[in-house]
Amino acid sequence: MKTEHEIRHASVQELRAGGGELPTLEGYAAVFDEPSEPIGGMFLEFVDRGAFSRSLASGPDVRALVDHDPSKILGRSTAGTLRLREDSHGLLASITPPDTTVGRDIAESVRRGDVSQMSFAFSVVGQAWEEPEGDQLPRRHLVDVDLHDVSVVTYPAYTGTEISARTVSEYEAAMRQRSALDRQAAQAAYLAHLEVGHPGI
Repeated sequence: MKTEHEIRHASVQELRAGGGELPTLEGYAAVFDEPSEPIGGMFLEFVDRGAFSRSLASGPDVRALVDHDPSKILGRSTAGTLRLREDSHGLLASITPPDTTVGRDIAESVRRGDVSQMSFAFSVVGQAWEEPEGDQLPRRHLVDVDLHDVSVVTYPAYTGTEISARTVSEYEAAMRQRSALDRQAAQAAYLAHLEVGHPGI
């Protein structure tokens, strides 16, 4: 079952500007098999290889934005000004920015090195959880996602978005059931909670 809108920032990717008067911007919005920082101190997250395959094959209408702000658009997949593909490393984005104030400003910021990283917004269609031995944090694997946008971002850390905070609080509530359930059962309860949903969430 698809989850709500979430945002993740790639903390190790470089965005670079190509040649030309207004250069193409290219970089990885997501990286495969690399652990996130601990999300809310509760779990690590990995993007599995092929997580975007189904979504990209469906020809989605994806935007390229600045800091996930829909008023600051840099490109759009259906217009051919945003090109997306998976390779062995991750989700590669190539953006032809517009000759607008936003486009010129971000191209200059990238050229100077003031902005160098990317992010992606998504909904989860398929996920899997691992429960490592000992005191290691549980691991969430993004197996299949619907891609909503890719963004050039100022800050590469994971964001405290509303859905991210909700995901952490729901997981934490499930973990508190350990007195009655083992951790594996608590995770199952959490995933069932996501699938069923709650009015008003």
